[in-house]
Amino acid sequence: MSFSRNSKVEILSTTTIDDDTTALAFLSGLFHSCGQIEKKNGTLFFKIVSDVPQLFDFLNGILKNFFGEEISPEVAENYNINKNTYYEISFEIERFKNMLLDAGVVDLEDGQLHLKFDLDQNLLLEDASRRAFLRGVYIGASTSSIKLSEGAQSCGSGYHLEFSSQSHQFLTELSHVLAEYNIIGKIFERKNSYVLYIKDAQTIQDLLALLGANNAVLELSNEMVTRELRNKVNRQVNCINANINKTVEASLRQTNAINTIEHTIGLESLPEDLQEVAVLRLANPEESLDELLKLSTIQLTRSGLAHRFRKLIKIAENLEN
Repeated sequence: MSFSRNSKVEILSTTTIDDDTTALAFLSGLFHSCGQIEKKNGTLFFKIVSDVPQLFDFLNGILKNFFGEEISPEVAENYNINKNTYYEISFEIERFKNMLLDAGVVDLEDGQLHLKFDLDQNLLLEDASRRAFLRGVYIGASTSSIKLSEGAQSCGSGYHLEFSSQSHQFLTELSHVLAEYNIIGKIFERKNSYVLYIKDAQTIQDLLALLGANNAVLELSNEMVTRELRNKVNRQVNCINANINKTVEASLRQTNAINTIEHTIGLESLPEDLQEVAVLRLANPEESLDELLKLSTIQLTRSGLAHRFRKLIKIAENLEN
């Protein structure tokens, strides 16, 4: 199961609906984020689609406790997208009209029901109601690219969570509700819909904590630590490899210069201090300057040894010219 779906299941398992206002706020968030009206055999239905089958029992609990109703699910056969099964839950509008009106997701105009895209602010006056609303929106419209690493294998993905909707107005008002909790997202248009997205891992953590998904917060925190450690190790390995490459390149250049001198004027023509350095390098072609200093019989500093090698390279360049 994906990180996104796990967090939704956790939210459903930890959420308690204590009163009808909180219940309507949750339904408002859920229905606004994934609801649509369709006609079947002359009957109007309000339909929601979800990849979380546990949502059906949760909704039935709300309806039985606060509205004295039960719903019958309709699961579309072979309704799969990206290997995920999606479930349709339908409400006969005439039977559930009062609930839909109270949740602020439909409106009556000239006797006709229409979807509403603006939020009923009366449902969002209390903190508990706002949180319930956001839980409904998260379960109904959120998707995430977050993948948890398995063992030493990196997931290779970033931190991205988004809410998509056909309504720019809904996402704008949703962003205002999130901003009350210092959770800031950005809205952009994607094809024929709109997306409110969050790319900052810490902000995603704050959102999950706000919704009560504490296990998801812990998993994301562990993932952040794992990725940071892996990145730190990679940086260190890259640095070590870069230093090794530099050492090899410098040693090769020094060895080539010494060979040029030896094959032209001979090493014996060099000053004694340069002769010893040249012989030392030829005897230890792969060692770094620090290792050569340990092997040297004369007292030299690292800069002093490097200076002598620069002299040898300069002599070889002059001989070649």
